[in-house]
Amino acid sequence: MTTTLQAPPKKNRRLVFPFTAIVGQEQMKLALLLNVIDPKIGGVMIMGDRGTGKSTTIRALADLLPEISVVAGDPFNSDPTDMEMMGEELREKLEQNQQIDTVQKKVPMIDLPLGATEDRVCGTIDIEKALSEGVKAFEPGLLAKANRGILYVDEVNLLDDHLVDVLLDSAASGWNTVEREGISIRHPARFVLVGSGNPEEGELRPQLLDRFGMHAEIRTVKDPDLRVQIVEQRGEFDQDPQGFLAKYDDDQKALQQKLVDAQNLLPQLTIDYEIRVKVSEICSELDVDGLRGDIVTNRAAKAIAAFEGRTEVTVDDIRRVMPLCLRHRLRKDPLESIDSGYKVEKAVDRVFGLEVE
Repeated sequence: MTTTLQAPPKKNRRLVFPFTAIVGQEQMKLALLLNVIDPKIGGVMIMGDRGTGKSTTIRALADLLPEISVVAGDPFNSDPTDMEMMGEELREKLEQNQQIDTVQKKVPMIDLPLGATEDRVCGTIDIEKALSEGVKAFEPGLLAKANRGILYVDEVNLLDDHLVDVLLDSAASGWNTVEREGISIRHPARFVLVGSGNPEEGELRPQLLDRFGMHAEIRTVKDPDLRVQIVEQRGEFDQDPQGFLAKYDDDQKALQQKLVDAQNLLPQLTIDYEIRVKVSEICSELDVDGLRGDIVTNRAAKAIAAFEGRTEVTVDDIRRVMPLCLRHRLRKDPLESIDSGYKVEKAVDRVFGLEVE
């Protein structure tokens, strides 16, 4: 029998700027929402100028998401109903019909510091304790804490390539494996990977960039009226956070429910065979390496249709998501700049016959 415990009272929880109050940066917001609906899209790489609200938006998204049910005291935020995504010890407890307690908690949002070591990210095994006491003494890392949440890596383009590889492997497989001196520990690590960076400090190598599901580019807002609106909103939030949050409470709840509905609707989504063929035709025409571009475009198109409450993907869905899914896959040379999305849009219009005569 499973007992549900009340979550501990929220003590001085840091107030976060509401997601629905963020002005502009529609590409970034759409890419993040679609990855929440279907984490298998493979994460988002956000490149843009400093001070454009990347971190604010990602924290706002994590705060927006509904609370999740986790096994009390479990270091991996395990879902009490999903035995496929549990650590070994917890699975053994359930197989022996032992009682487990559950609590509700906010979706974890983990910041990966730039100087993090592999041990800090993946976790460590205490070899001495393992040999002397015969137990697998595992100290969980950031990947364990990020399970079922969001892992945010700011300045990912400055991170060691090997660590980026580790993160992408875990994000793709949903598992993290730590091996030391013949001892192996495997635990669930299913999270939405969000990387951000400033293009002035260099891009990721094409091989790594390709493994991010989507790529959003954001620019500093140029419109003076919009800039004034953003500055005034921030000032209002800093002066009276509770009052500002209350203004957006209904919008936040509505968007939260929309995301939950979309996740429930997603398994029913279908894409017409002809549309799928045309998606692959575009990927082939643009000389996209591998099949990731095709797979991610299909997933993202289903997610946006589910988000809007539909069960069939339209050509317009493809047109909206395809630049985000392919633009970073067109770059073959590390010295080339990433396409703005124009090439992808032109190819979509041509293949789907949307070009204006």
